Amino acid sequence: MKKIILAAFTLLPFISLAQDGPYTVHGKVGSFNAPAKIYIIYQVKEKLEKDSVVLNNGQFEFKGTVGKVPLNAYLVLNEKGDGLKYKDYKSIYVEQGDIKVSSDDKLANAKVDGPKTNQDNARYNALTKPIDDEQEVHDAKEKAATEEQKNSEVFQRQSAAEQNALDAKELAIIKQFIQQNPGSYISLNALEMYSAYGADYADIAPLYENLTAEIKQTDAAKAFGDRLPKLKAVALGQEAPLFTEADTAGNLVSLQSFRGKYVLVDFWASWCGPCRHENPNVVKAFGKYKDKNFTIIGVSLDQPTGKQKWLNAIHKDHLTWTQVSDLQFWKSKEAELYAVRGIPANFLLDPSGKIIAKSLHGFDLEDKLAEIFGKSTTTGGSK
Repeated sequence: MKKIILAAFTLLPFISLAQDGPYTVHGKVGSFNAPAKIYIIYQVKEKLEKDSVVLNNGQFEFKGTVGKVPLNAYLVLNEKGDGLKYKDYKSIYVEQGDIKVSSDDKLANAKVDGPKTNQDNARYNALTKPIDDEQEVHDAKEKAATEEQKNSEVFQRQSAAEQNALDAKELAIIKQFIQQNPGSYISLNALEMYSAYGADYADIAPLYENLTAEIKQTDAAKAFGDRLPKLKAVALGQEAPLFTEADTAGNLVSLQSFRGKYVLVDFWASWCGPCRHENPNVVKAFGKYKDKNFTIIGVSLDQPTGKQKWLNAIHKDHLTWTQVSDLQFWKSKEAELYAVRGIPANFLLDPSGKIIAKSLHGFDLEDKLAEIFGKSTTTGGSK
Protein backbone atom coordinates (compact mmCIF):
# COMPACT_ATOMS: atom_id res chain seq x y z
CA MET A 1 0.00 0.00 0.00
CA LYS A 2 1.21 3.50 -0.74
CA LYS A 3 2.53 5.02 2.43
CA ILE A 4 0.52 7.86 3.91
CA ILE A 5 0.24 9.18 7.44
CA LEU A 6 -3.24 8.62 8.83
CA ALA A 7 -4.95 11.15 11.02
CA ALA A 8 -5.05 9.18 14.24
CA PHE A 9 -4.50 5.95 16.11
CA THR A 10 -7.15 3.88 14.32
CA LEU A 11 -9.78 2.96 16.87
CA LEU A 12 -13.41 2.37 17.57
CA PRO A 13 -14.24 4.80 20.40
CA PHE A 14 -15.84 3.78 23.65
CA ILE A 15 -19.53 4.62 24.11
CA SER A 16 -20.04 5.94 27.63
CA LEU A 17 -23.58 4.53 27.91
CA ALA A 18 -22.58 1.00 26.93
CA GLN A 19 -22.44 -1.51 29.76
CA ASP A 20 -18.91 -2.40 30.78
CA GLY A 21 -17.81 -6.01 30.89
CA PRO A 22 -14.55 -7.82 31.70
CA TYR A 23 -11.87 -8.68 29.22
CA THR A 24 -8.73 -10.79 29.48
CA VAL A 25 -5.80 -10.63 27.06
CA HIS A 26 -3.36 -13.44 27.72
CA GLY A 27 -1.01 -15.79 25.98
CA LYS A 28 2.56 -16.88 25.35
CA VAL A 29 5.23 -15.39 23.10
CA GLY A 30 8.38 -17.46 22.78
CA SER A 31 10.14 -18.13 26.07
CA PHE A 32 11.04 -14.58 27.07
CA ASN A 33 11.75 -13.71 30.70
CA ALA A 34 12.61 -10.54 32.65
CA PRO A 35 13.44 -7.86 31.74
CA ALA A 36 11.32 -8.53 28.65
CA LYS A 37 7.90 -6.87 28.78
CA ILE A 38 4.72 -6.76 26.79
CA TYR A 39 2.88 -3.45 26.67
CA ILE A 40 -0.76 -2.85 25.78
CA ILE A 41 -1.96 0.51 24.49
CA TYR A 42 -5.42 1.67 23.40
CA GLN A 43 -7.51 4.82 23.51
CA VAL A 44 -10.73 5.44 25.44
CA LYS A 45 -12.22 8.71 24.18
CA GLU A 46 -9.40 11.26 24.65
CA LYS A 47 -7.42 9.15 27.13
CA LEU A 48 -4.62 6.83 26.09
CA GLU A 49 -4.59 3.70 28.25
CA LYS A 50 -1.24 1.93 28.72
CA ASP A 51 -0.14 -1.03 30.82
CA SER A 52 2.75 -3.51 30.84
CA VAL A 53 3.71 -6.86 32.34
CA VAL A 54 7.01 -8.70 32.66
CA LEU A 55 7.10 -11.92 30.66
CA ASN A 56 7.51 -15.20 32.51
CA ASN A 57 8.65 -17.92 30.12
CA GLY A 58 6.83 -15.92 27.45
CA GLN A 59 3.54 -15.84 29.34
CA PHE A 60 1.57 -12.68 30.08
CA GLU A 61 -1.93 -11.51 31.05
CA PHE A 62 -3.89 -8.25 31.08
CA LYS A 63 -7.31 -7.84 32.67
CA GLY A 64 -9.76 -4.97 32.67
CA THR A 65 -13.21 -3.80 31.65
CA VAL A 66 -14.41 -2.45 28.33
CA GLY A 67 -17.68 -1.20 26.90
CA LYS A 68 -19.76 -2.98 24.30
CA VAL A 69 -17.78 -1.47 21.43
CA PRO A 70 -14.37 -3.13 20.86
CA LEU A 71 -11.25 -0.96 20.98
CA ASN A 72 -8.38 -1.25 18.55
CA ALA A 73 -5.24 -1.87 20.60
CA TYR A 74 -1.57 -2.66 20.14
CA LEU A 75 0.51 -5.19 22.01
CA VAL A 76 4.21 -4.30 21.92
CA LEU A 77 7.07 -6.61 22.89
CA ASN A 78 10.33 -5.11 24.16
CA GLU A 79 12.98 -7.66 25.11
CA LYS A 80 14.82 -5.02 27.19
CA GLY A 81 11.64 -3.84 28.91
CA ASP A 82 12.65 -0.20 28.64
CA GLY A 83 9.54 1.32 27.11
CA LEU A 84 7.30 1.36 24.06
CA LYS A 85 9.36 0.73 20.95
CA TYR A 86 7.38 -0.40 17.93
CA LYS A 87 9.79 -2.99 16.57
CA ASP A 88 7.72 -6.09 17.38
CA TYR A 89 4.00 -5.49 17.79
CA LYS A 90 0.56 -6.91 17.07
CA SER A 91 -2.77 -5.20 16.48
CA ILE A 92 -5.69 -6.73 18.40
CA TYR A 93 -9.13 -5.68 19.59
CA VAL A 94 -9.90 -5.32 23.27
CA GLU A 95 -13.44 -6.62 23.64
CA GLN A 96 -15.51 -8.30 26.30
CA GLY A 97 -14.39 -11.89 26.75
CA ASP A 98 -11.21 -13.95 26.52
CA ILE A 99 -8.55 -13.02 23.96
CA LYS A 100 -5.64 -15.42 23.45
CA VAL A 101 -2.37 -14.45 21.78
CA SER A 102 0.26 -17.06 20.95
CA SER A 103 3.52 -17.21 19.01
CA ASP A 104 6.61 -19.39 19.04
CA ASP A 105 8.86 -16.43 18.27
CA LYS A 106 7.95 -12.84 17.34
CA LEU A 107 4.85 -11.10 18.63
CA ALA A 108 4.21 -9.88 15.08
CA ASN A 109 3.71 -13.51 14.04
CA ALA A 110 1.24 -14.26 16.81
CA LYS A 111 -2.09 -15.97 16.25
CA VAL A 112 -4.97 -14.14 17.92
CA ASP A 113 -8.14 -15.91 18.96
CA GLY A 114 -11.09 -14.46 20.82
CA PRO A 115 -14.65 -13.17 20.46
CA LYS A 116 -16.17 -12.04 17.15
CA THR A 117 -14.15 -8.89 16.44
CA ASN A 118 -10.79 -10.60 16.85
CA GLN A 119 -12.04 -13.47 14.69
CA ASP A 120 -13.14 -10.98 12.03
CA ASN A 121 -9.76 -9.27 12.27
CA ALA A 122 -7.99 -12.59 11.78
CA ARG A 123 -10.05 -13.24 8.64
CA TYR A 124 -9.31 -9.74 7.37
CA ASN A 125 -5.56 -10.20 7.97
CA ALA A 126 -5.64 -13.56 6.21
CA LEU A 127 -7.22 -11.93 3.16
CA THR A 128 -4.62 -9.15 3.00
CA LYS A 129 -1.58 -11.32 3.85
CA PRO A 130 -0.89 -12.33 0.21
CA ILE A 131 -0.71 -8.63 -0.66
CA ASP A 132 1.58 -7.99 2.31
CA ASP A 133 3.85 -10.79 1.10
CA GLU A 134 3.90 -9.34 -2.43
CA GLN A 135 4.66 -5.93 -0.94
CA GLU A 136 7.69 -7.34 0.87
CA VAL A 137 8.99 -8.81 -2.39
CA HIS A 138 8.41 -5.51 -4.17
CA ASP A 139 10.17 -3.53 -1.44
CA ALA A 140 13.12 -5.94 -1.46
CA LYS A 141 13.41 -5.55 -5.25
CA GLU A 142 13.52 -1.77 -4.90
CA LYS A 143 16.06 -1.96 -2.09
CA ALA A 144 18.30 -4.29 -4.12
CA ALA A 145 18.21 -2.07 -7.21
CA THR A 146 21.49 -0.57 -8.41
CA GLU A 147 22.00 3.17 -8.46
CA GLU A 148 21.76 3.04 -12.25
CA GLN A 149 18.36 1.35 -11.98
CA LYS A 150 17.15 3.76 -9.33
CA ASN A 151 18.03 6.67 -11.61
CA SER A 152 16.38 5.06 -14.64
CA GLU A 153 12.90 6.35 -15.48
CA VAL A 154 12.08 3.02 -17.10
CA PHE A 155 12.85 1.18 -13.84
CA GLN A 156 11.03 3.82 -11.78
CA ARG A 157 7.91 3.62 -13.92
CA GLN A 158 7.91 -0.17 -13.90
CA SER A 159 8.27 -0.19 -10.10
CA ALA A 160 5.55 2.43 -9.77
CA ALA A 161 3.18 0.45 -11.98
CA GLU A 162 3.79 -2.67 -9.88
CA GLN A 163 3.06 -0.68 -6.71
CA ASN A 164 -0.09 0.71 -8.28
CA ALA A 165 -1.28 -2.81 -9.10
CA LEU A 166 -0.63 -3.96 -5.53
CA ASP A 167 -2.55 -0.99 -4.14
CA ALA A 168 -5.49 -1.69 -6.42
CA LYS A 169 -5.59 -5.35 -5.37
CA GLU A 170 -5.51 -4.47 -1.68
CA LEU A 171 -8.21 -1.82 -2.01
CA ALA A 172 -10.39 -4.32 -3.88
CA ILE A 173 -9.98 -6.81 -1.02
CA ILE A 174 -10.80 -4.13 1.56
CA LYS A 175 -13.91 -3.09 -0.36
CA GLN A 176 -15.12 -6.67 -0.70
CA PHE A 177 -14.61 -7.33 3.02
CA ILE A 178 -16.67 -4.25 3.92
CA GLN A 179 -19.43 -5.27 1.53
CA GLN A 180 -19.57 -8.84 2.84
CA ASN A 181 -19.27 -7.96 6.55
CA PRO A 182 -21.60 -4.99 7.19
CA GLY A 183 -22.04 -5.96 10.85
CA SER A 184 -18.34 -6.11 11.70
CA TYR A 185 -16.47 -3.41 13.57
CA ILE A 186 -13.48 -4.33 11.40
CA SER A 187 -15.43 -3.10 8.36
CA LEU A 188 -15.74 0.35 9.92
CA ASN A 189 -12.01 0.61 10.50
CA ALA A 190 -11.40 -0.76 7.00
CA LEU A 191 -13.72 1.91 5.61
CA GLU A 192 -11.66 4.60 7.37
CA MET A 193 -8.55 3.26 5.64
CA TYR A 194 -10.33 2.87 2.31
CA SER A 195 -11.46 6.50 2.33
CA ALA A 196 -8.10 7.81 3.55
CA TYR A 197 -6.35 6.28 0.54
CA GLY A 198 -8.23 8.49 -1.90
CA ALA A 199 -11.44 6.63 -2.73
CA ASP A 200 -14.14 8.95 -4.08
CA TYR A 201 -17.47 9.73 -2.43
CA ALA A 202 -19.42 7.73 -5.03
CA ASP A 203 -17.57 4.61 -3.89
CA ILE A 204 -17.47 5.39 -0.16
CA ALA A 205 -21.10 6.36 0.51
CA PRO A 206 -22.68 3.01 -0.50
CA LEU A 207 -20.21 1.14 1.70
CA TYR A 208 -21.15 3.28 4.68
CA GLU A 209 -24.89 3.00 3.99
CA ASN A 210 -24.57 -0.80 3.87
CA LEU A 211 -23.25 -1.00 7.45
CA THR A 212 -25.70 -2.35 10.01
CA ALA A 213 -27.64 -0.10 12.37
CA GLU A 214 -25.60 -1.40 15.32
CA ILE A 215 -22.31 -0.36 13.73
CA LYS A 216 -23.71 3.03 12.69
CA GLN A 217 -24.63 3.73 16.32
CA THR A 218 -20.98 3.77 17.39
CA ASP A 219 -19.26 7.09 17.94
CA ALA A 220 -16.75 6.31 15.18
CA ALA A 221 -19.47 5.54 12.64
CA LYS A 222 -21.39 8.68 13.59
CA ALA A 223 -18.22 10.72 13.10
CA PHE A 224 -17.68 9.06 9.73
CA GLY A 225 -21.28 9.78 8.74
CA ASP A 226 -20.78 13.42 9.72
CA ARG A 227 -17.83 13.58 7.30
CA LEU A 228 -19.82 12.24 4.34
CA PRO A 229 -21.15 15.67 3.29
CA LYS A 230 -17.57 16.97 3.26
CA LEU A 231 -16.44 13.97 1.22
CA LYS A 232 -19.31 14.69 -1.19
CA ALA A 233 -18.20 18.32 -1.44
CA VAL A 234 -14.73 17.24 -2.61
CA ALA A 235 -15.90 14.47 -4.93
CA LEU A 236 -14.70 14.41 -8.52
CA GLY A 237 -16.61 16.96 -10.57
CA GLN A 238 -17.47 19.19 -7.63
CA GLU A 239 -16.37 22.80 -7.31
CA ALA A 240 -13.57 22.80 -4.74
CA PRO A 241 -14.43 24.45 -1.39
CA LEU A 242 -12.86 27.88 -1.10
CA PHE A 243 -10.60 28.92 1.74
CA THR A 244 -8.36 31.81 2.78
CA GLU A 245 -5.26 31.10 4.85
CA ALA A 246 -2.01 32.75 5.96
CA ASP A 247 1.17 32.13 3.99
CA THR A 248 4.69 31.87 5.43
CA ALA A 249 4.86 35.65 5.89
CA GLY A 250 1.43 35.87 7.50
CA ASN A 251 -0.27 37.31 4.43
CA LEU A 252 -3.74 35.95 3.65
CA VAL A 253 -4.03 33.93 0.45
CA SER A 254 -7.36 32.88 -1.06
CA LEU A 255 -7.90 29.85 -3.24
CA GLN A 256 -10.35 31.99 -5.23
CA SER A 257 -7.40 34.12 -6.43
CA PHE A 258 -6.02 31.10 -8.34
CA ARG A 259 -9.07 30.85 -10.63
CA GLY A 260 -8.14 30.70 -14.30
CA LYS A 261 -5.32 28.23 -13.69
CA TYR A 262 -5.00 24.52 -13.10
CA VAL A 263 -4.22 24.29 -9.38
CA LEU A 264 -2.96 21.44 -7.24
CA VAL A 265 -4.10 21.81 -3.62
CA ASP A 266 -1.38 19.80 -1.91
CA PHE A 267 -1.73 18.69 1.74
CA TRP A 268 1.54 17.78 3.48
CA ALA A 269 3.62 18.48 6.62
CA SER A 270 7.29 18.80 7.52
CA TRP A 271 6.99 15.87 9.98
CA CYS A 272 5.38 13.54 7.40
CA GLY A 273 8.00 11.17 5.96
CA PRO A 274 5.90 10.00 2.98
CA CYS A 275 5.15 13.66 2.16
CA ARG A 276 8.84 14.56 2.14
CA HIS A 277 9.50 11.50 -0.02
CA GLU A 278 6.82 12.66 -2.46
CA ASN A 279 7.98 16.30 -2.62
CA PRO A 280 10.66 15.74 -5.31
CA ASN A 281 7.93 14.40 -7.63
CA VAL A 282 5.84 17.50 -7.01
CA VAL A 283 8.88 19.75 -7.55
CA LYS A 284 9.56 18.03 -10.88
CA ALA A 285 5.96 18.44 -12.06
CA PHE A 286 5.89 22.08 -11.00
CA GLY A 287 9.14 22.85 -12.80
CA LYS A 288 7.84 21.22 -15.96
CA TYR A 289 4.38 22.84 -16.08
CA LYS A 290 4.54 26.07 -14.06
CA ASP A 291 4.72 28.11 -17.27
CA LYS A 292 1.71 26.31 -18.79
CA ASN A 293 -1.13 27.71 -16.65
CA PHE A 294 -0.40 25.35 -13.75
CA THR A 295 0.44 26.18 -10.16
CA ILE A 296 0.31 24.69 -6.66
CA ILE A 297 -0.90 25.84 -3.27
CA GLY A 298 0.64 23.81 -0.47
CA VAL A 299 -1.37 23.36 2.73
CA SER A 300 0.74 22.25 5.67
CA LEU A 301 -0.55 20.33 8.68
CA ASP A 302 2.38 21.38 10.81
CA GLN A 303 1.92 21.82 14.54
CA PRO A 304 1.41 25.07 16.49
CA THR A 305 5.07 25.03 17.60
CA GLY A 306 6.33 23.84 14.23
CA LYS A 307 6.51 26.97 12.09
CA GLN A 308 10.31 26.95 11.81
CA LYS A 309 10.31 23.26 10.90
CA TRP A 310 7.71 24.04 8.24
CA LEU A 311 9.86 26.87 6.84
CA ASN A 312 12.99 24.73 6.95
CA ALA A 313 11.26 21.90 5.06
CA ILE A 314 10.02 24.33 2.38
CA HIS A 315 13.59 25.53 1.88
CA LYS A 316 15.23 22.10 2.03
CA ASP A 317 12.74 20.48 -0.36
CA HIS A 318 12.82 23.46 -2.79
CA LEU A 319 9.09 24.10 -2.64
CA THR A 320 8.90 27.37 -4.56
CA TRP A 321 5.12 27.64 -4.88
CA THR A 322 2.63 29.27 -2.49
CA GLN A 323 2.50 27.69 0.97
CA VAL A 324 -0.18 28.28 3.62
CA SER A 325 -0.98 26.85 7.05
CA ASP A 326 -2.89 27.64 10.23
CA LEU A 327 -0.36 25.42 12.07
CA GLN A 328 -3.12 23.44 13.77
CA PHE A 329 -1.88 19.91 12.98
CA TRP A 330 -4.84 17.54 12.30
CA LYS A 331 -7.25 20.30 13.35
CA SER A 332 -6.27 22.28 10.25
CA LYS A 333 -9.32 24.15 8.96
CA GLU A 334 -8.43 23.27 5.39
CA ALA A 335 -7.92 19.59 6.17
CA GLU A 336 -11.33 19.55 7.86
CA LEU A 337 -12.89 21.34 4.90
CA TYR A 338 -11.47 18.80 2.44
CA ALA A 339 -12.11 15.78 4.72
CA VAL A 340 -8.40 14.94 4.66
CA ARG A 341 -7.61 12.03 6.99
CA GLY A 342 -4.23 11.07 5.61
CA ILE A 343 -1.28 12.83 4.00
CA PRO A 344 0.17 13.32 1.46
CA ALA A 345 -3.13 14.14 -0.22
CA ASN A 346 -3.94 16.40 -3.13
CA PHE A 347 -6.74 17.69 -5.34
CA LEU A 348 -6.27 18.95 -8.91
CA LEU A 349 -8.60 21.78 -9.92
CA ASP A 350 -9.33 23.02 -13.43
CA PRO A 351 -9.41 26.78 -14.22
CA SER A 352 -13.07 26.98 -13.14
CA GLY A 353 -12.25 25.50 -9.73
CA LYS A 354 -13.73 22.06 -10.41
CA ILE A 355 -12.01 18.99 -8.94
CA ILE A 356 -10.83 16.87 -11.87
CA ALA A 357 -8.44 14.48 -10.09
CA LYS A 358 -7.17 13.58 -6.64
CA SER A 359 -4.46 11.51 -4.95
CA LEU A 360 -1.97 12.10 -7.78
CA HIS A 361 1.38 10.80 -6.56
CA GLY A 362 4.62 9.79 -8.22
CA PHE A 363 4.30 9.74 -12.01
CA ASP A 364 0.51 10.07 -11.81
CA LEU A 365 0.73 13.85 -11.32
CA GLU A 366 3.19 14.39 -14.15
CA ASP A 367 1.20 12.12 -16.49
CA LYS A 368 -2.09 13.85 -15.69
CA LEU A 369 -0.56 17.23 -16.43
CA ALA A 370 0.94 15.88 -19.67
CA GLU A 371 -2.55 14.70 -20.62
CA ILE A 372 -4.00 18.14 -19.90
CA PHE A 373 -1.33 20.15 -21.65
CA GLY A 374 -1.00 17.85 -24.61
CA LYS A 375 2.54 16.59 -24.24
CA SER A 376 2.72 12.82 -24.66
CA THR A 377 4.43 10.74 -21.98
CA THR A 378 4.60 7.10 -21.02
CA THR A 379 1.71 6.15 -18.76
CA GLY A 380 2.83 5.08 -15.30
CA GLY A 381 1.64 4.56 -11.79
CA SER A 382 2.42 6.26 -8.51
CA LYS A 383 5.30 5.40 -6.31
